[in-house]
Amino acid sequence: MRFEGTTSYVADDDLMIAVNAAIALERPLLVKGEPGTGKTELAKQIAESLGLRFIEWNVKSTTKAQQGLYEYDAVSRLRDSQLGDERVNDVRNYIRKGKLWEAFEADTKTVLLIDEIDKADIEFPNDLLQELDTMAFHVYETNETVTAKTRPIVIITSNNEKELPDAFLRRCFFHYIRFPDPEVLSQIVEVHYPGIKQRLVKEALTQFYEIRETPGLKKKPSTSEALDWIRLLVSEDIDPADLRGSSKDALPKLHGALLKNEQDVHLFERLAFLARKRGG
Repeated sequence: MRFEGTTSYVADDDLMIAVNAAIALERPLLVKGEPGTGKTELAKQIAESLGLRFIEWNVKSTTKAQQGLYEYDAVSRLRDSQLGDERVNDVRNYIRKGKLWEAFEADTKTVLLIDEIDKADIEFPNDLLQELDTMAFHVYETNETVTAKTRPIVIITSNNEKELPDAFLRRCFFHYIRFPDPEVLSQIVEVHYPGIKQRLVKEALTQFYEIRETPGLKKKPSTSEALDWIRLLVSEDIDPADLRGSSKDALPKLHGALLKNEQDVHLFERLAFLARKRGG
């Protein structure tokens, strides 16, 4: 069982080596990188490439590790007992299975994505150590142990919003997805928009990387934002010649796809003003 990329996802050799190493070691693959570099999509593409079921657990700031295992709805059980509902006689009626339970009870291997783990409380990763190690957990309400029938391929993503505990990191295989260089990003554009005009792509990517490298930029545009921007350039039928050097004397065309806060917009407005002043 080896991941070799897909026709709809550009994966470099280092990334494919990392995925296959994690599969061989039967350890979670922890993937870090800038937002928009394809971390979440990677897990989906691994599932598609290997023909496996995909299970996604989206982590939020309020998410608790226990929710990935199961939740016991004591309030509903109390209400039903007051109403004389016969469901109260079986506690299993009030246990909601989490994404880990779903992956553990699957009859065939699955790909389990734990997405943006760094959004949760700092104790969240530690609270999953035992379960990810042993691939089992205990359900206290029913006094049963849930053990994985087949060990899932676990992909964990992080945007580096906070440091993860050392004990957790030791149990993972790690890979950092570097921001793609112009050649790789050009390949990614071609995958998403087959047959796109290469002259437009070349001019757009030249300006895109100029924008990313602008000193003082608060939020650098990501791969996904580059794709959105190029899609808009195509739909608006922008002439590639109109892009050449435009970032030096004016706001980038359709800049709302790339600049996502007023500070960066004001930065480019100031740079454009200074460029026009020097030119005049």
